[in-house]
Amino acid sequence: MTSTDMDSAGSRPWTVRGRVKRQDFTRKVLPASQIGAIDVPLPLMQRIWSVSLVRRIVILAIIAALWEGYARWLDNPLSFPTLGETLTSLWADLSNGVLPDRLQVSLRILLMGYGLGIVLAALLTTLAVSMRFATDVLSTLTAMFNPMPAIALLPLALLWFGLGTPSLIFVIVHSVLWAVALNTHAGFLAVSNTLRMAGQTFGLRGMRLVTGILIPAAFPAILSGLKIGWAFAWRTLVAAELVFGVSAGQGGLGWYIFEKRNLLETSGVFAGLITVMIVGLFVEGVIFQTIERLTVRRWGMHGGS
Repeated sequence: MTSTDMDSAGSRPWTVRGRVKRQDFTRKVLPASQIGAIDVPLPLMQRIWSVSLVRRIVILAIIAALWEGYARWLDNPLSFPTLGETLTSLWADLSNGVLPDRLQVSLRILLMGYGLGIVLAALLTTLAVSMRFATDVLSTLTAMFNPMPAIALLPLALLWFGLGTPSLIFVIVHSVLWAVALNTHAGFLAVSNTLRMAGQTFGLRGMRLVTGILIPAAFPAILSGLKIGWAFAWRTLVAAELVFGVSAGQGGLGWYIFEKRNLLETSGVFAGLITVMIVGLFVEGVIFQTIERLTVRRWGMHGGS
């Protein structure tokens, strides 16, 4: 080993077995006043394009342009009306109150079925986290009924409850129950034992442990289940109204679409479908986004944030 001295630049030669391998250099840190501006503002167009709402509006504008162009090229209003004709039909039925009435009927039935499904899912998952036998029951029922499409239960609903609102609520509950229960139970199981023991140390047992520890800790999974259950319930309701909503005289959005189809008013059919999509966008983009912002993101539990 040989010893070396520092050179004038502050570097220190590195010696191994008497040979110089390389030198370490020490950089001088410049003061902030000499570095210059680091935070450079983005160009205006890049800032506008970074807004999610703007990008979605552009996507919708492209779809609208393609729709209008294809419909004009096809020139067959009975098969594929133009966007202008569809919007005219939509505005006419909104103005005369037909579509709001149909929408009100559908949302009333949806809320009843959705709420009942959530209550049943909460009861099942609460029992499942409290008793092992209830866990087996929930796992078995979920494996049996979750893959089953709700529309397949319509004949049974018709036999058991007859034509009317109870049959629609039955199939909606089936759509909501298993999706919410499965996600909620999975969220409960993902809660750490440390958190559970911390709650038990403070004397929390049974329902108090569920409401005080498990639900807040598993809320991202619960919210995900609520979104899935809402989507299943909405599409099931419209499909059920298309099948026997006319006979039951329910008069929901599905019935509106069915009526327009029978009258060969294709623009009205598209108007009903647009209403279904607008409701879906509003619930997903406004209601659930607000809940997520006030809970999951605020608590720092969002994986993407």
